[in-house]
Amino acid sequence: MSNTRTIENAHTSGVYAKRDLVITHGQGATLYDDQGNAYIDCVGGQGAANLGHAHPKVVAAITEQAQKIISVPEMFYNDTRAALLEKLTSLAPEGMDRAFLSNSGTEAVEAAFKFARFSTKRTEIIATMRGFHGRSMGALSATWNKKYRMPFLPLVPGIKHVPYNKLEKLEAAIDENTAAVILEAVQGEGGVYPGDAEYLLGAQELCRERGALLIMDEIQTGFGRTGKMFAVDHYDLSPDIMTVAKSMAGGMPMGATLLGQRVTELSKGIHGSTFGGNPLAAAASLAALNALVDEKLPERAAELGAYFLAELQKIESPLIREARGLGLMIGIEIKKKVAPYLRALTERGVLALPAGMTVIRLLPPLVIEKEQIDEAIVALKEVLE
Repeated sequence: MSNTRTIENAHTSGVYAKRDLVITHGQGATLYDDQGNAYIDCVGGQGAANLGHAHPKVVAAITEQAQKIISVPEMFYNDTRAALLEKLTSLAPEGMDRAFLSNSGTEAVEAAFKFARFSTKRTEIIATMRGFHGRSMGALSATWNKKYRMPFLPLVPGIKHVPYNKLEKLEAAIDENTAAVILEAVQGEGGVYPGDAEYLLGAQELCRERGALLIMDEIQTGFGRTGKMFAVDHYDLSPDIMTVAKSMAGGMPMGATLLGQRVTELSKGIHGSTFGGNPLAAAASLAALNALVDEKLPERAAELGAYFLAELQKIESPLIREARGLGLMIGIEIKKKVAPYLRALTERGVLALPAGMTVIRLLPPLVIEKEQIDEAIVALKEVLE
């Protein structure tokens, strides 16, 4: 056991199931361990590494900003933060011209719930089965999986779950007490299930008709992952609130809650964050957003993702139930638990994620080379056939 493993095992909280790898550095879509072994990264920082590792524009922005100023709370104006807000809202769906900046996805969801309740003067939130929105108490209350929820009951009241992709169930659930409905356009942690256009557009229409707000959770799907800048762009959705994080700042911790026109003006002091919108993360985010656009990475994700999925769907194996996804967000559902197959992939130089007990989830950086995808396909064939 290496010294790194010994130290972490002695002093870490213990809440993480560790893989037996010491990752020391990365470049693009390749990660390296302390033995010099290279791996094709299909974990992608759990969706936070859309630009890959050590992207030069992000590295340069962080270096330059760190030499100027790192911490400026939002009680003061800041030039880097202002530039980021202008860029972020220009990329968001039309009408979303305000944003609350935070440090993570779960924080973005917490803010969304507060703003929805404040704006509508209602209290109830509707989420979906298989949905995942975070692990802080409010976001956890909207998360479906019992293994995350059960140890912490009772959770925040007023949040209920309905089946995903079933519009009639959602229609029956929304009433005069509903402040908001929160949905993922593609359920990530729940198994990589894309939503039907009819369902998502119908949910938006129901919210408009009944005075509720539609919150779209783009924490994993955002910033090019699905082949568009945001997954809602595939459906021409106009959400009232949109939560983003993960790849927003090229791997630096950052989140945001974007607000549409149906969200009322928010009162001073109803929410806040010491580190939210700090200039260091803002500089990284501004560089990341510019790189996503300049390098046409959403378009790259659409092209490579279609190729990747089509090749996976050609694999003839009785073990595979279905390969599905959108862009470079892909799930392979199998008939057994995935843990042994993830280990077998690691032995072949490919790192991947689970999505539930029986789905292999692939979230490679959008800068991944086609040759690396081909190598990953070979490894997946060897493991699954």
